[in-house]
Amino acid sequence: MITLAVNELIEDLTNNKIYRLLWIDETNTTSFVIDVESSKALPMLLKIRDLTQGVLEGIYVKVETQNGNQQRISRELTDKEREIRDNAWDLIKDLVQNVPSIFISELRGKEVKKLESEKQFAKATLYKYLRRYWQGGMTTNCLVPNYRNSGARGKTRKSGEKKRGRPRLGDTVGINVTKEITDIFRKAIKRYYLTDKKNTLTFTYKMMIKEFYAGEVRYENGLKYISILDENSIPTMAQFKYWYEKEFDIEQVVKKRDGIKSFERNNRAILGSSTYEALGPGSRYQIDATVADVYLISSYNSDWIVGRPIIYFVIDVYSHLITGMYIGFEGPSWAGIMMAIANAASDKKEFCNSYGINISNEWWPSAHLPEIILGDRGELEGYSVNSLINGLNISIENTPSFRPDWKGIVEKLFDTTQERIKSFLPGYIQTDFGERGAKDYRLEAKLTLEQYTKIIINFVLYYNKNYFMKNYIRDTGMIEDNVKPTPIELWKWGIHNRAGKLRKADSDTIRFYLMPRDKATVTSRGIKFKGMLYSCELAIKESWFVNARINKSWKVEISYDPRNMDNIYLHTNKESMFEVCSLLEHQERFKGKVIDEIEQLTRNERNDYKKEEHAILQEEVNLFGNIEAIVTESIQIANQTQSKNITKAKKTKSIRENRQVEKALQREQESFQLGIQLKNNQENIIDLKPNELDANTPETSLIKELFNKRRGMKRNE
Repeated sequence: MITLAVNELIEDLTNNKIYRLLWIDETNTTSFVIDVESSKALPMLLKIRDLTQGVLEGIYVKVETQNGNQQRISRELTDKEREIRDNAWDLIKDLVQNVPSIFISELRGKEVKKLESEKQFAKATLYKYLRRYWQGGMTTNCLVPNYRNSGARGKTRKSGEKKRGRPRLGDTVGINVTKEITDIFRKAIKRYYLTDKKNTLTFTYKMMIKEFYAGEVRYENGLKYISILDENSIPTMAQFKYWYEKEFDIEQVVKKRDGIKSFERNNRAILGSSTYEALGPGSRYQIDATVADVYLISSYNSDWIVGRPIIYFVIDVYSHLITGMYIGFEGPSWAGIMMAIANAASDKKEFCNSYGINISNEWWPSAHLPEIILGDRGELEGYSVNSLINGLNISIENTPSFRPDWKGIVEKLFDTTQERIKSFLPGYIQTDFGERGAKDYRLEAKLTLEQYTKIIINFVLYYNKNYFMKNYIRDTGMIEDNVKPTPIELWKWGIHNRAGKLRKADSDTIRFYLMPRDKATVTSRGIKFKGMLYSCELAIKESWFVNARINKSWKVEISYDPRNMDNIYLHTNKESMFEVCSLLEHQERFKGKVIDEIEQLTRNERNDYKKEEHAILQEEVNLFGNIEAIVTESIQIANQTQSKNITKAKKTKSIRENRQVEKALQREQESFQLGIQLKNNQENIIDLKPNELDANTPETSLIKELFNKRRGMKRNE
């Protein structure tokens, strides 16, 4: 697998840019990067999956990281350089530690404006320091002009008081920890320990000594040597540790080192259970998506590798039953979530039968809407969910940023799914994927989307019935009834004892409010959507297609199900809400296909045409040349044989008779004569002399008459 780390440099070969990775979220989903060479660059958001896929495909290339800490200097910094660096750091240190908020344009603008007012610094100066810090490698030395690292800094600290505490063994006395020294302790802790680099306390102490208790600096053979002050002039590690433990509590330290988000997810006290958020089946559903670790092939052409599908699961929090699922190439997005919710509210017997899996409703009993859906901010935030909320009366909740543990049930389910089935799947990605010498698992892809969906359905049926949850906390009622802690048994018990939250609705209504909405175009050939043509009774009744041909096309609002594009649904704004539009008969190749496969087909056809476009142009040019040659020759022959002194009237007067002659001659030439072996091509030639024609046929009599008429015309001329 491709691994990415903060501070790495990634080169974009297509745009000739180099980006530095500034931050990666704890779920390894999103990142912020910055162009290291642009003088106006600011952090931008990139998906980790896009970066890793780009590295695999050769679009992105990792380059050697060169930041401020790795650059060597040939001399100490001047006092002026130190002053610039320190002043810049003091100005932006609070800003840069506020991640990831500082990377978000709107939030950054507010903080910069606030600091501009407080510190009386120009906004341009603040952005210059921020940009220098991020582009250079996120160290304080990046703020030195020309990005040169500094040497030792600080000044000698001398004790002026008698040493307190137990006398030391040996000749040394040591120093007391004064306020001046605790200020140094505090700076060292903040600078080297309370960071995401997770340095040890010992390392922090040593860096403090190096930075604040340096004495003589000398150079030998081009190398810099720093002599620290003697033992009587520096605090001990024991003094430093004692002060640290007294000054900082563990929660404060973890939040600073790992971030508040990470602390809330991994280190906070676990005093509750997500199951207790639910009062019964349907009280709360959790929903989430993940990219499957398997590559699939197209159902159109087995040579087409279509990539890794997205798996959506909908889980009932109370029973942990998988109530719905969706597998496709949609997302992770709101459109994919809608498909999963629709499946959660649909009849599972019918759903499984559509994939050739016969079950009874008892095997998968969920076909309901919940009271609350808890989703991820990435999918549910920023999309309009008003139709879902208002139309189906479902409350939507988002997890706080970087808190996937609030959806812990469904998150854990993804791991369980992949672990159980991975050894059976061709095209499954192993942990060494992308490493040098590793097998390219993409080439082993054999499963289509439909076949993979069948596998996941079988897993869901197994999981709901057999997944024994050892850590599930049963209430007293469950204990009394000896309820087995498996999803389906907890669901059944909850239906009888904790009912009231599940709701049913008409399946068409559910689907209508859940389906993605878009615009289709009414044309003379049909209602056109994504290259497919549809028709409906309303359009025919109101002569839409005739009007589109006479006047012009127009847009209409439709809904559609990406999993099957046989029909789209025209919004009518009437009581029926929609009109069903079906594919036209000559669009048969799209029947039963998901929208992803249809879009890929059209892309492939477009690409195939592009590949053949030049060859087609060449053939067309050849056609034009052949036509021109024939026309040129015919003009030459006609000019040589045509009479020059025939009037226009005479020339056009006999068109009908001339046509009859040509037709008779053509019939004579084309007539079938069975049992006659032609010796050579000369036998195919018909003599046009009328005295040698057979006088017994109507055609030859007509030809003789016309020939005689023509001779008379020529004599008169």
